[in-house]
Amino acid sequence: MSRIRRMAAPLVLAVGGGLFAAPAAEAAPVACDTTSTPYTYVVTYQPGTRASAVDKELAAKCGTKVAYYAEIGVAIASSRNADFQQKIGVYRAYSGGKDVASSSGAAARSLGAVKTLEDTRSTAAAGDLSAQQWDMKAIHAPEANKIYQGSRSVTVGVLDSGIDATHPALRNAVDARASAGCVTGAPDPAPASWAPTTSDHGTHVAGTIAGKDPAAGFTGIAPGVRLASVKVVNDAGYIFPESAVCGFVWAAEHGFPVTNNSYYIDPGMFFCSHEAGDAAAYEAVRRAIEFSTRHGVLNVAAAGNSGFDTTAQTTDPNRPHPVDRSCGILPKSIDGVVNVSSVGYAGTKSSFSNYGEIAVTAPGGDFSQTPPEGAGPACPLSSTVFGGPYGSKCGTSMASPHVAGVAALLASRFRGIPPWALSRILEGEADAVKCTTTETECTGPAKNNSYYGHGLVNALDAVR
Repeated sequence: MSRIRRMAAPLVLAVGGGLFAAPAAEAAPVACDTTSTPYTYVVTYQPGTRASAVDKELAAKCGTKVAYYAEIGVAIASSRNADFQQKIGVYRAYSGGKDVASSSGAAARSLGAVKTLEDTRSTAAAGDLSAQQWDMKAIHAPEANKIYQGSRSVTVGVLDSGIDATHPALRNAVDARASAGCVTGAPDPAPASWAPTTSDHGTHVAGTIAGKDPAAGFTGIAPGVRLASVKVVNDAGYIFPESAVCGFVWAAEHGFPVTNNSYYIDPGMFFCSHEAGDAAAYEAVRRAIEFSTRHGVLNVAAAGNSGFDTTAQTTDPNRPHPVDRSCGILPKSIDGVVNVSSVGYAGTKSSFSNYGEIAVTAPGGDFSQTPPEGAGPACPLSSTVFGGPYGSKCGTSMASPHVAGVAALLASRFRGIPPWALSRILEGEADAVKCTTTETECTGPAKNNSYYGHGLVNALDAVR
């Protein structure tokens, strides 16, 4: 589609579900708010729109550019004006921060407490932790480690709350040069911007993927690969669309073959592609994910901890709007993203795990599936920042990095493999998990059902 550079009035064009707009013609200067609280917005443009045209429109409508990703036509803008979204167009601009602030009784939240719904802060006892890593044994990671631990030329992007690069299990894995803070929507490579502040969630995830601490007997799935800390979670525990856009573009530009995404984008659980506000957020994130996929990134994401069939939801638990097939939980709903459900010690679906359109499953723990004494806690062990050095958490947030770790082993073996092929091997090598007779909501055959997808990932098969 050719780009319209000048026009008499704003025009919005819908192309393949995307929302593009040509900047409006020059208008008389307006008085902009200079005192109110500024909010950050994602703003969609036609991909390839010149930065100068973006700057001009934002300035004319009382906004300033924070970042602009020309390849996907997404700008990150800041404005103090309450009507900035209306000025730009309600289908082109969205602010998660403003949405939270304008919601009655909205409160800050902890990522660990809200998104890792089953979370225990217990610290593991001193000694050999390998005996307590039932989650690793379930996917045959110890056997895989004896054969191959992954390549240092493979970097897994951990889009999360930051990674503690000083942790004994992670200090040799984190690549500071590939890390960045994306909370503002613009990448910041300064170490302070990607280090954890209020949450150890990202560090916990990172340890599962590539941690290694021989003194403690702790080993992740692919301890030979490197990690990049891409911080997308703010200090209140929110992941807004602008942060995710920044994170996915950063992953693409830095050649990560795999990213892990143990979150959903806030503040709505579901974003609807045809609803005002939501449309801009959905489109901006979709473009960023598809951009990363085109650049060789396989994105792995947690299915969520609400315990429902995501394909059958008609309401959003977080916001009062209806949900239909035009809506999805981001990022997992976007094509090409590997959607991961969780199983507990017994190998059946965790009570909290979402289900529906699942690619594969992995251990995420479940307090209702208690391991025998000495086998470890109900939640998988991994590294923590606060109250550590080791502790346990449950959630699909913990299942997803198990899959990312196995994907990293495959990416190490098959260098340059395209994401679609990596995903297919990951699914093909998974161990089939049948629906049990008591799992009445589980539908489909053993090798592709609504609870477990193509099955439980297998690290040993990945390396041999």
